[in-house]
Amino acid sequence: MSHAHAVSIIRGLAMDAVQKAKSGHPGMPMGTADMAAVLWSSFLRFDPEAPTWPDRDRFVLSAGHGSMLLYSMLHLTGYDVSLDDLKAFRQWGSRTPGHPEYGHTVGVETTTGPLGQGFATGVGMALAEKLLRHRFGKDLVDHHTWGIVSDGDLMEGISAEAASLAGHLKLGRLIYMWDDNHISIEGDTELAFTEDVPARMRAYGWHVQKVDGHDPDAIARALEAARKVHDKPSLIACRTTIGKGSSIEGTAKTHGAPLGEEDIRGVKTRLGLDPDAHFVTTEAAYAHFHEARERGQAAHAAWNARMEAHPQAQELRQWLDRRPEEWLSALDWPEFEPGTSIATRKSSQAILEAMVARMPNLLGGSADLAGSNGTSLGLPSIGPDTMELPGTLHFGVREHAMAAISNGLSLHGGFLPYCATFLIFHDYMRPAVRLSALMKQPVQYIYTHDSIFLGEDGPTHQPIETLWALRSIPGLRVWRPADATESIAAWQGAVAWEQGPSAVVLTRQGLPVLTKQQTANAHRGAYILSEPDTAPEAVIIATGSEVSLALQAQELLAAASLPVRVVSAPCLEVFSEQPASWQDTVLPPSLPTISVEAGATQGWYRWIGRDGLAIGIDHFGASAPAEVLAEQFGFTPEAVADRIREHLSVRA
Repeated sequence: MSHAHAVSIIRGLAMDAVQKAKSGHPGMPMGTADMAAVLWSSFLRFDPEAPTWPDRDRFVLSAGHGSMLLYSMLHLTGYDVSLDDLKAFRQWGSRTPGHPEYGHTVGVETTTGPLGQGFATGVGMALAEKLLRHRFGKDLVDHHTWGIVSDGDLMEGISAEAASLAGHLKLGRLIYMWDDNHISIEGDTELAFTEDVPARMRAYGWHVQKVDGHDPDAIARALEAARKVHDKPSLIACRTTIGKGSSIEGTAKTHGAPLGEEDIRGVKTRLGLDPDAHFVTTEAAYAHFHEARERGQAAHAAWNARMEAHPQAQELRQWLDRRPEEWLSALDWPEFEPGTSIATRKSSQAILEAMVARMPNLLGGSADLAGSNGTSLGLPSIGPDTMELPGTLHFGVREHAMAAISNGLSLHGGFLPYCATFLIFHDYMRPAVRLSALMKQPVQYIYTHDSIFLGEDGPTHQPIETLWALRSIPGLRVWRPADATESIAAWQGAVAWEQGPSAVVLTRQGLPVLTKQQTANAHRGAYILSEPDTAPEAVIIATGSEVSLALQAQELLAAASLPVRVVSAPCLEVFSEQPASWQDTVLPPSLPTISVEAGATQGWYRWIGRDGLAIGIDHFGASAPAEVLAEQFGFTPEAVADRIREHLSVRA
């Protein structure tokens, strides 16, 4: 009776909150209430008074549109989510937004909105647990990652990528319940989703069970069986009825709109609730989860005791702190010879090698491009039976999942994750990168082959528009260093910043190395790299490989008695955070400004003004050697100098 009553309360809260907000998704919480009640009462290990306890179980609601399920569970189990918070569902300033948001609502482990992201993020969490347990032992690291996923999650391609890698890595402590309700927004899933999901997941290496999603005993048996499988992730297909109990149960009509007062009254009557009462909770419902709460608190206390006596406890705390100052201060940054030529992807590799030698929790890899991305660091490969750290992750050709798994590694704690691919493939990763920024997770994204100058691979691989796509994401810092010394500044800035992700954008081709004195202010985002002998009449601002081009153009213009300043701008986001006095010193409002970047120009007008000149490429590239492309597209010193002279003569 206590389970049935708790489930009725969960369904009632979901209906009332959506009805009061006049928007939301009541069907999923009503259909999955049995699953959630069994999981939270008998399996999930948590401590509401210490919601970030490192050895807690993680719960991921990948089907984030059903957020009222999670908010109801958090409230009933004692987290700081009040009835007033539930009543403010989806309202301005509330702690119960339409989709769960990490850092906004206590107890929410990850932000889930785009379907499939939660599925893949949970894989990262489970991977972090397995790696840390191997490194520190089960006395300190011994927990599970649980989740509820939907038909929509399993349709998204990212879940296929993540499930494949999870099966390969034998993530046996990853257990997902599939809300198998056969309904999507447009109707029955027969419209577009008729594959044999259990067979697919078994082929990926998952342990799969099927149960009645409204039979609490069957759910509990399946969860217990999954918990005993140590070498495979688990999927439990829970056959459910969306909108369970309503007059339109089992239909798409219950998915994304309030049920209406009349229907809600009928459901409450059938559930044994007062049809005229709203947001009803009872002591019996709270009591149903009280034992689970006490179990979690006892487990937390026991873990604290083990930490007090464990010889590796201090080291684990350092890992969980993620950026111990002693590791960063002890780094031996590589030296690069001024005047020599080295691609920034190569200098970045040397920097990563120095970092991983001092930062054992720096963890990452590439989407099957390690040699090209500069992430072959000579470390052991991490695989299903080899979890040695430091090590290298092999994501395979799975850019979608790679970024979301990196989010999971970061959210779990203990790791500073990085992942790498060609810049052109950022678009495959964009939803997860956006969530990194939204959740303020310090994931490091390495993007190489950053412009048309990768050459012969042609326009399909030449990311002319991608830099500004990256820069348009709030909270993402985009570093595009001009040389090896700026690469050090870029990595120092990225690793030191804890409030969000960074993208380090690197060249395929060699670039001349500048001196430390020249680049001393690179950490400020943009700075004066080279002044003319006389007062400048204009400013060239450039990034990445185009900085050396700007310096060559400066020499040509000087020979023509036109003195110009060259500004290097490795990170416009950091520059925008500098005091106005610094910005005006670097880019005086009184001087005409010209930007030079081998990519789209639209974002430059913030910095150069309406009357400025943006030298870039606003069309797709071509397949040819890099030097030919430079000639054809106007990225030679002579072409840049000519355009600047022409622009200034017109202004005059």
